[in-house]
Amino acid sequence: MIKVALADDHEIVRHGIKMVLEDDPEIQVIWEASDGQEAVEKMDSDAPDVLVVDIRMPLMTGLEVTHQLKKSNKEVKIIVLTMHDDSEYIVKALEYGADGYLLKDTNKAEFNKAVHMVNNGQKYFSGDISTTIVDFYRNGGPRPGTGSEPSGSNSEDYQLTKREKQILKLIYEGVSNKDVAETLGKSVRTIETHRFNIMKKLEVNNITELLKKVEREGLDKML
Repeated sequence: MIKVALADDHEIVRHGIKMVLEDDPEIQVIWEASDGQEAVEKMDSDAPDVLVVDIRMPLMTGLEVTHQLKKSNKEVKIIVLTMHDDSEYIVKALEYGADGYLLKDTNKAEFNKAVHMVNNGQKYFSGDISTTIVDFYRNGGPRPGTGSEPSGSNSEDYQLTKREKQILKLIYEGVSNKDVAETLGKSVRTIETHRFNIMKKLEVNNITELLKKVEREGLDKML
């Protein structure tokens, strides 16, 4: 049973999320919080396996909650569930250590899938979110650490397979998982598995770190 906690300042939204999640027999919502501060306080006494947070909440935003909890407890798993698809919010969530980022129009199947993947120690960002992240950096968004690290200093291929290099190239070019799957004639699940393996080989935890490593080590030149 996956224990999930919800933090959102709208009771009716929390109720809807709870109904969606608990329709999965392997998920149980153990508590709810109506603001960020309440969520942090409840985490101290009854930590869930996965915490789902909204961004806009009183007292502490979901991003502040994520930042504080990740600094004090690296093991806590957090999914940001929000209506905000602005690149600044998405990138900040990643920088603060969010394990997943989903929009509130996400369908039930994807939401439950994200909870299971994050609970298993994986990261989950929907295809549209991943594309937004790629576009943000490729269009000149700030990359933490840029300037202090040499570019192209390491061009090893990290034992990537030919298929993995092909997929990494498409990810770097901003192609969504769905479009990668259509381009290569594979299922989205297969592409997600390849992406997870790529990130594991490159020793990165999310799409932001992946893009930075590709840029920093000149990996795009070998693709």
